[in-house]
Amino acid sequence: MKTFIDHARDFRTRIAERYEERERFARLAHGQAPQALFITCSDSRVIPSLITGAQPGELFELRTAGNAVPAYGDGQGRPASAEAATIEYAVCVLGVADIVVCGHSHCGAVGAKARGDDLAAVPAVREWLTEQLSDGLPADDGPDVAAAVQRHVRAQLARLRGYPCVAERIAAGQLGLHGWFYEVHTGLVLAHDPSVDAYLPL
Repeated sequence: MKTFIDHARDFRTRIAERYEERERFARLAHGQAPQALFITCSDSRVIPSLITGAQPGELFELRTAGNAVPAYGDGQGRPASAEAATIEYAVCVLGVADIVVCGHSHCGAVGAKARGDDLAAVPAVREWLTEQLSDGLPADDGPDVAAAVQRHVRAQLARLRGYPCVAERIAAGQLGLHGWFYEVHTGLVLAHDPSVDAYLPL
């Protein structure tokens, strides 16, 4: 923790010493206009800005266990969720042009669901995975669980299309959806191509 504290303590000084950084952060105080909503896993090995090269203010991030997108809830028939609120805000208020759902290799959440692991010791995790991850994941005993994660990403894209704000913006040609798969051990990023239903290198 000390390393993090030292870095945070010196962060303001590092910004102040560089004119470009001072200007960039000063602009951020006036608001945000991110280009995309990036939905990915909470896994510490997946760093959206590292993968994309995004600067502060360019990505609106949503991180959940297993990059799961809950079914749409409007607070009436189905309870609203923090995840749904984040998606709605990104689309309706910030007007992002794209949404990326990025799964990753060696995903503990998807791997646990695909293998049918016993999660009795972590009941909140078990409940989340039961509710949010598809039952139709392929059995995948490999350490990278690539096939299961890639199937799961496609399922999350389908869930996103069930959000009224997302569906409206897609119909208007104002929003693009993208499914990505990130290989933790190589840095390779694959994108789902719906025309051939396959993940291909970016």
